[in-house]
Amino acid sequence: MKPKQQRLMLVLLAIAAVAGASGLALSALKDQAAFFYAPGDVAKAGPPVGRAVRLGGMVQRGSIRKQADGVSIRFVVTDGVATVPVRFRGVTPDLFREGSGVVAEGMFEAGGAFVASNLLAKHDERYMPPQAARTDKGVMHETKTLQP
Repeated sequence: MKPKQQRLMLVLLAIAAVAGASGLALSALKDQAAFFYAPGDVAKAGPPVGRAVRLGGMVQRGSIRKQADGVSIRFVVTDGVATVPVRFRGVTPDLFREGSGVVAEGMFEAGGAFVASNLLAKHDERYMPPQAARTDKGVMHETKTLQP
């Protein structure tokens, strides 16, 4: 075998190895990936029943209902286009409230309701921890330029 043919074989083997590794990685991610849906997407395409997904949007004002057991809540997620009812059992994040952003991880039921197993509260870019807001009247860090 000539050196030119040997190099060609090495390049082909390297391409086959990279393609194989990519296939294995994508196969592993397929089981772990959770797709993100907005309520408008769910209204258009229908909910993916029984599959782990993320649902994101705003918590509709006046929709949070605490259940009698004290750890379950029901609320509605909206994106301004559509709404999705959500059930959650557990401790909610501190930033979870009506009118705030939320990402719920869980599954859709056959009736179109979403059962969340985890809630992630979102905040806007102006968020400041309550401890910092109380001190310094809302100013966390004062930046000063160096004067010569």
